[in-house]
Amino acid sequence: MDFASTSELYPEDYWYRSDAYLNMDSELDLIQVIQQLHGSLDPRTVFACFGKILGQHLPIKGMQLTLDKQKFVWGRHYGIELQRTIADKQDLFAVTYQLAAPLSSEQSSLLTRLESMLIQPLNNALKYQSMSNQAMFDALTGLGNRYYYRQAISTALARANRHQGQVSLVVIDLDKFKQLNDRYGHKVGDFVLVGFAELINEAIRNTDQAFRIGGDEFVIITQGDTLAAEIVCQRIIDMMPKHAELIEYDIQCSLGVAESIPQQEAENLYERADKAMYAAKADGRNCYRISEGD
Repeated sequence: MDFASTSELYPEDYWYRSDAYLNMDSELDLIQVIQQLHGSLDPRTVFACFGKILGQHLPIKGMQLTLDKQKFVWGRHYGIELQRTIADKQDLFAVTYQLAAPLSSEQSSLLTRLESMLIQPLNNALKYQSMSNQAMFDALTGLGNRYYYRQAISTALARANRHQGQVSLVVIDLDKFKQLNDRYGHKVGDFVLVGFAELINEAIRNTDQAFRIGGDEFVIITQGDTLAAEIVCQRIIDMMPKHAELIEYDIQCSLGVAESIPQQEAENLYERADKAMYAAKADGRNCYRISEGD
């Protein structure tokens, strides 16, 4: 959403002009502010908490911060635009605020004081998020890892068993990948794996989840029945010739699909999809097959 800069006050903002507001700084409990900001290890929650605190004590209606390709947004996106930098000896954050009214000198001082309290809890949350990502995502491809897959498929099957939608599993194996590694080395093999992971991310929908669970083995949890999974499979096959790194080394893949049945265990669903994938290999590779029966 675009930001609109204006000096007009909206009706709900008129209270900022009252004399009572000018005394609010004296009521600000800084210890409570610190406790609130340290109350979560989710960076978006920390940022939203900071925004709510500012909104209670200053004429700030919204704010945004872009950091490490993440965009944090709180509040409304209209008002007087104010850009500020929050910094200490090691970190520097550029924040854009939307104001209901210009800040007085006292309010600017209060904002500076509150901003200094944001850095440590936000950094703690960002570091925790980074560590969590390392535990859940494959370092080479950026896809979910085996551990994350096990959690995700359990959640998806539980939702399906509660009749909240269908779920299908796609198992993918790169054809003749071992020969590629033996001939060109693991550096080229890693190059191909990264390229294929990018292709998968382009092919799946926002509701699907992709994982690398082994050397050249990938799985996709698709929301829907086998027809939805087939669309994803065909899209992957169609996109293979459009990726230069895959064409260069003549990379193809075989895919197997299995739709979950009521009360099915994750391991059994995987075995069905894996069996279908081997059927695709037996049928000439570079194709997909659907699991039959349970």
